[in-house]
This record gives sequence, C-alpha cells and structure tokens, in this order.
Amino acid sequence: MKTPKNFILQLGSLIALYVSVTSILILIFSVTNLKFPDAAAYYWEDSGAREAVRTSIAMLVVFFPTFLIFTRLSNQDRRKFSGGEYGTLAKWLVYLSILGGILVLLGDLVTLINYFLNGEVTSRFLIKVFALLIVIGMTLHYYILDVRGFFKKRADKAMYFGMGAIVLVFVSLAYGYAYIETPKEIREIRIDEKQVSDLREIYWNIDENYRTSQSLPETIDELYINKKQPIAPEGRADYIYNVLDKKTYELCAEFVAESQQYEHSVIQTKTISTETTKPWYQNDNWEHGVGKTCFKRAVQKINEPRLID
Repeated sequence: MKTPKNFILQLGSLIALYVSVTSILILIFSVTNLKFPDAAAYYWEDSGAREAVRTSIAMLVVFFPTFLIFTRLSNQDRRKFSGGEYGTLAKWLVYLSILGGILVLLGDLVTLINYFLNGEVTSRFLIKVFALLIVIGMTLHYYILDVRGFFKKRADKAMYFGMGAIVLVFVSLAYGYAYIETPKEIREIRIDEKQVSDLREIYWNIDENYRTSQSLPETIDELYINKKQPIAPEGRADYIYNVLDKKTYELCAEFVAESQQYEHSVIQTKTISTETTKPWYQNDNWEHGVGKTCFKRAVQKINEPRLID
C-alpha cells in the first residue's frame, strides 16, 4: 500500500509541476513581449500576449498550490515509511522527468537561438534566456539533489527551494496582472466587440437592401421587419443610422475602450486618396475611440466594389 500511494502522490506532483513550469515560462515570456514591444513583431502579438498572460495566471493559481500540496504529502509519506528514499516507480518518474526537463531546456534554447538568428536581439531575448535557465535549471537542480537523498537529513534546505519558487510565482503573477485588463474592463471590451459585430451586420443588411431596391432605407427598422434587429447592450446608447446622401450613410455607437490598432494590417486604409482605386475592405474598417464613434459607409451598384470616401 505504501508504494502505490507514494507513486500516485509523486505522479500528481510531477504533473502539477509540468503545468506550473510551462505556465510561468509562458507568463514571463508574454509579459516580456508586452514590456519590450518589438517593431518587427506581427500586429497580433500584443493581443496574443495578453491572452497568454491571462491563461497562464489561471493555470498557476490552480496548479502551483496543487504542486506544493502534493509534493509535501509525498515527502512526508516517504520520510515516514522509507526514510526519505523514493520507491522504484516514483524514482523512475523522477528520472524520466529530469530527462524530460533537460530535453525541454535544450529544445527551448534551440528555439531562442533560432529567434536570435531571425533578428530578435533585443533585451527581451536576454530576459527569456535568463528566465528559462533559472526556472528549468533550478527545477532540475532540486530533483537531482532530491533523488540522490540530499534532503533526507536537510529538510530545511528543501524549504529554501520551496520559498524561492513561491516568491518567483507571486512576483510573476503580480507583474503579469499589471499588464492585463481587469475583469470589468475585459467585459466592456467584449461589449464593444459585440457592438462592432452588430454594426457590421446592419451594414451588410443595408448593402443587400440597396442591391435589391437601389435605395437606402430611411430607418434601420425597415431592414428587420421579419427578423430580430440588433440593439445596443444595456447601459450603452442606442445605435444611430443617418443617411448622408443617396449612396452614403453613417452608423454610430458608444464605446468604452479604444479598439486595438492593427498597424501592420492592410485593413488600416485611412490615408488612401479618394482618387485612387479603393479596395472593398475600406468599408470594413471598424477602428474606434472612446465614446461616440460614427462609421461612414457607402453602397455601390451590383458588380461594383464596395467603396467609401
């Protein structure tokens, strides 16, 4: 009964360790990308990094305490029944984990060197290398000492590793949280995105209506006689539709946050002259600021590209 119990505890501890180490590295890497933005990075890196920070924080909050609890129970069980020695199955798990950690360390170093060779020579590259060496290096160091029996009579030394890990995780969590929006802000951003989706639907319905009737509707209600009409979420101003002339109109809504700026995206076409050939995606530019924002749109005849002045 002793060996299976300790094996299960050790297995649970190592699984929680794998998740925790992966999460803290992703957290550190993502915060580094946000702290030191690279002009050569893709436009979606910022939003991707923030999403990675949120996911990593959630994983650490759950799995790191689990790792500490399972490790403590496993160590207590080993000291009580086997004088601190690992059972055969548990020892195999630890050695396999050490091997896996070494392979991960080597693989990540190869990846980071590849980033370096592809032009990432900024400060964030050095921070990532340092974080990788510290997190995985100290993890490997602890388990190599543990499997050799170093902590059998030096339990206090193991506590130093534990306290160091706790400090590192808490600092990383606090630093990561400072770089993401609060849950309330995220909710408002989601509502903003919902409003953009509603306006886009209204735009397409107006466009289809024009292709059928060759005229703009006087009100939005005319488009939704037999189907559900998009309405502004509770607490936001109603959507506004204003006809400007026979082929142009504007849709307005109230926003709480500024939309993300896709500086490297072809969708950003504000500077295109009305004298040039204008691509269809100009009518799909929904960048907005805080407060009331109006989007000017134009409709065309059938087979004409969708344009906007």
